[in-house]
Order: sequence, then C-alpha cells, then structure tokens
Amino acid sequence: MSTKTRMIEPTDGRGPWKRFICRVCGLIYDEAEGDIDSGLPPGTRFDDIPDDWECPICNVTKADFDPYVPRAITDMPVSTAVRSRETGVVIVGAGAAGWAAAEAIRAHDGTLPITVVTGCSGDVYYKPELSIALTRGATPESLTRETGTEAAARLGVQLLPQTYAVGLSPNLGMLRTTRGTLRFNNLVLAQGARSAAPDCLPPELVWRINDLTTWSGLYRALSTGPQRIVIVGAGMVGCELAEDLARAGHHVTLWAPDKLPMRPFLPVPAAARLAAGLKSVGVTFQGEQNVKRVARSNGKLLVATMKGDTIAADHVVAATGLATEQRLSRSGGIAFDRGIIVDPKTMRTSAAHVYALGDCVTIGGAPCRYIEPIRGQAEAIAKAILGHEHEGYVHKMPTVRLKTRSTPIVLEGWISAYGEWRILRDDASALIMEQWVGTERVAKLAA
Repeated sequence: MSTKTRMIEPTDGRGPWKRFICRVCGLIYDEAEGDIDSGLPPGTRFDDIPDDWECPICNVTKADFDPYVPRAITDMPVSTAVRSRETGVVIVGAGAAGWAAAEAIRAHDGTLPITVVTGCSGDVYYKPELSIALTRGATPESLTRETGTEAAARLGVQLLPQTYAVGLSPNLGMLRTTRGTLRFNNLVLAQGARSAAPDCLPPELVWRINDLTTWSGLYRALSTGPQRIVIVGAGMVGCELAEDLARAGHHVTLWAPDKLPMRPFLPVPAAARLAAGLKSVGVTFQGEQNVKRVARSNGKLLVATMKGDTIAADHVVAATGLATEQRLSRSGGIAFDRGIIVDPKTMRTSAAHVYALGDCVTIGGAPCRYIEPIRGQAEAIAKAILGHEHEGYVHKMPTVRLKTRSTPIVLEGWISAYGEWRILRDDASALIMEQWVGTERVAKLAA
C-alpha cells in the first residue's frame, strides 16, 4: 500500500486501478499515479503503456513487470503475534530483504507468528531510488511507500522498531535485543550491509547514503540552494549520485582511485564513455585521487588528498562500498566470509533454523548485493521454514544496470578477471562489448 494519495478515480469503465511490480528492482507501477517523468500521466493503464517504456529505476521494459496485489490487512490481531512470537519466526532487519521474507511467509501461512526487529522505523521504500531521487523531484515523503506500522498491520506481524539485535544463541533459539530476549523456532537475518568508508572519512563529517533516513538528512541540507559536493568513490552508487546531484543544480566533484570511473569493474572503453557522460552533465571527475583527511574549517569542509591537493566543499559523500556487520553472526558461531555464508539453494546458514538473505549474505564466495535476487531468496526461505516442497533458490548473476541517464550501461553475465573484452560496436550512439574466456562468452555490455 502506497502512502501516496490517489488523486483520481477510474472513469474508463475498465475496473479499479491496478499495480504492477518490476521483477528486477521491485518498483511498483501504480496506474493511478502513472509515471510523470516518463510522460505517463496519472490514470495511464498498464496495457496502454508503449512496449519500449522503461522502468524509471532499473530501465527494464514493461515485459519485466508482473501484476501486484498486496496482501490485505490481516485479521490476526497484533496482540496475538506478541503473545505467540516465542514459537514463531524472528526477522532481523526491515529493509527490502526483511519485508520480502515476511511477505513470502505470509503468502503461504496467514497465522504463523512473525516478529520483525529493526534499528530504524521499518518504513518501506525502494533503495535503488535514492541515487536518482533528486532528478525525479522526490521527497522523503514521496519515497516512503508504506510506513513500518502500516506494513506490520497489513501482514499481521509484530514490529519492534528502534530495536537492535545484540547477541544470538542458535542452539537455544534465542536472540538478545535492546528490548530483551526473543525466542524463535526460525530466525531470518536480513540485516543488510553498512557503509565501508575508511577512517579518513569520519562519519561526523561525511554523508554515507545507505538508507532513506540518511538521504533525507542530505535532502534537507541541500534545500537552501546549489552547493559544492565532493563524492569519494566512483562505483555504481557514486556515479549515480554524482549525476543526480549535478542535474539538481549542485557543483559536484567525483573522486576515484583509478583513472576512470567504475574501474576495474567496467572495461576501459565503457568507463571512458561513462566519464564523458558525467562531464556532459556538469560532474567534475578527478581520477587517481585518494583522500588523506577531511577537516572542518570556518564552516566549510576541506578535503585533502595524498598528492597534497585540497578542495573546499559544503558536503562530502562517501560512496566507497559496503561491508556486512559480522558481530551478530559471530556471536552465534555462524560461518562468515565477507558476509554470512548460506547454502545457495535453501539460504540456510551454518546454524540450524537460521537463514539469511539480501546484502548481508555471501554465495559462492561473493557478496550478493543486488535487489533482483531477493524475492527468489525470500521464497526459498519461506518454503524451507514451512516445510513445503520447493526446488530451492537458483543463484545467478543479475543484470547490472547503471542508472546514469547520460550514459546508461547494462551488463549481463559474470565478469572474469581473466577474460578478453571484444568490441562489437563503438560509435556515437552505442558501445557493445562482449567478454570471452577461451571459447565461452561470459558477459555482454551495452552503453
């Protein structure tokens, strides 16, 4: 349920407004709201959308959307969930992964007690929107699709907001929190990942945009007019934020340790095209820059580099990657390697009756920090917990889509450190490349 107010009622005789969910990023297209940025006014039926329309978040087409019918508010009173939670499921985290797990369990069992523990309010929003929100004219209110309280009531779960999990005893079925100890039959870890900013980017001076609360703080700070912003880190999030902030009228400098953005993830021709696109919208890209320190002086921030250069800024944003907090899983003796190690089919951890999904997990030795796999992971967990027959989660590399409008990039497949990139097309309108390992094509890129 969206917190947005529906301004019009259907008059076309085609029934009530419908919603459709993107299989890739989870965006919901609401016919009542349309997609004004793409030229679709409120009241545009999904069937009437052109086939080449693209999801405003991840750029897939309407063929990648499914009908979406949210579960109605359950008849199960919250008090029942509170009394029974000791014998049910406890979910740690109320981001996309946590709510997906709750939705998947409820889709198969309407009465199993579920408790959601989260250090925030638990409000529902689409995290991929944060890096392109200003260009779309979004506000903290418009980004919130459903409050945590509303989501909990709709699903009949007990929500414990502003509550932190501090210890875990899987053998005893006990989770220690700042509100006391919870007992569980099954536990789902959906705690996400935190910013991995180094010590030279102190949190009291540097924004780390990893959730709606922090983004909302930056949004308010930028409301007074154009400002000077230094973004440290030119990965996906850094590049998307840089373009979004520049298009919103701010003076953006993007720093990276490599000569080009998104290296070595992207091959040089694609990274060079991306750098040119960012420049075209006003972003100043400075490669081979490493931060030495950030200090405040006379109300401004001074960012010094290892080369001895200094730049003044109103705000500094860290976009230096993510890391999974390991304290909780370590306390429970759960296997960990850059993330919580899970079985790739059941999403079960090394501890019985403890599962994990989303940004906090490692599959096949690599962190899994994409939105697209979460629904499949949640479904596998729900069926495993409920004892239903299922084929299990099948892990594959999701399609990576860089949401920079100046140079949108789509990357499919697994990138190999030993592969050979081949250019199939390189002209003013498109760059098409393939990566080969021996006789096998392993990846394809379009920019």
